[in-house]
Amino acid sequence: PLMEALATAPAPSRPGLPPPTRRSHLRRPKALATSKLPRRVIAALHMDGARAAPLRCTPAETDAVATASDQTETAAAAVEATEQGNNGAPAADAPAASIEGLDGIKIRRRPVTGPSVHHVGPFQFRLENEGNTPRNILEKIVWNKDVEIWQMKEKMPLYRLKGPLDNAPPARDFVAALKASYDRTALPALIAEVKKASPSRGVLRENFDPVEIAQAYEKNGAACLSVLTDSKFFQGSFDYLEAIRNAGVKCPLLCKEFIIDAWQLYYARSKGADAVLLIAAILPDRDISYMLKICKILGMAALVEVHDEREIDRVIGIDGIQLIGINNRNLGMTLFFWFSYKFRWHIL
Repeated sequence: PLMEALATAPAPSRPGLPPPTRRSHLRRPKALATSKLPRRVIAALHMDGARAAPLRCTPAETDAVATASDQTETAAAAVEATEQGNNGAPAADAPAASIEGLDGIKIRRRPVTGPSVHHVGPFQFRLENEGNTPRNILEKIVWNKDVEIWQMKEKMPLYRLKGPLDNAPPARDFVAALKASYDRTALPALIAEVKKASPSRGVLRENFDPVEIAQAYEKNGAACLSVLTDSKFFQGSFDYLEAIRNAGVKCPLLCKEFIIDAWQLYYARSKGADAVLLIAAILPDRDISYMLKICKILGMAALVEVHDEREIDRVIGIDGIQLIGINNRNLGMTLFFWFSYKFRWHIL
């Protein structure tokens, strides 16, 4: 099988977050006994206000990966993973975690003072303040994504992705496709984007057929394709990614998503992604490093997006990065570079 479990060793503590615990991510928890841990409501609430959204997966600093041969984990580990929060996320015993300030990041992961929408019986009202109002479009997207991913993980826990991962088509070499295109044409390799809408311009194409668009891109020389999967702000879908892959398009596919949780990497691979986008503006260095390791395990490439010189300086120091994308404006056009082991820039 592709992989049976991802076991992690303890990582250094991080500001505002409890230390991570060793746990299995992909093994299905057994129906186990009933120990109930005290929990505290944190910032992001589901619409019914009944449960707190779990914190994101905390990266662990380790090079050790346990595979199917690791059959020695006890039932207690599964109990711990289940009770700590869904899908092995850290227990919700800390105040609303914020990545603001880590590695110079200016984005808050979720509302600091809780959600602005409240419900009393059948009535809904909104109380806005600086702590629960997004300061820019990227922060707004990230806050929405935090709740969206929690809801998706409720429906599709990580252990249930084991089958889809084993049955997913083999990952294709995204970086090699870019290099081959450049070697063949002596021109920059094109990553063509399948996108229906954007927050700034609205719907770009009413008659939107992602497979037809992808086939047209491939026919006209695109080396790789980027497929928007965010539904609320870009009207994208993981169904588009899966449909393009199943239609026989040979270009490697980049899942263009706002990734804040390791679960998204597994889900993207299960839908046929060959590469994913990691945005430095919303991911601390440790998260990027951790997600790069998972991408390597899954056979995917990672394109790390930066917006300014400071972010470039950050990601250059992270081991394992092959692709860096420079976003020239917020959520806009991106230039792609291959970063070689000799620390030279090569325009593709």
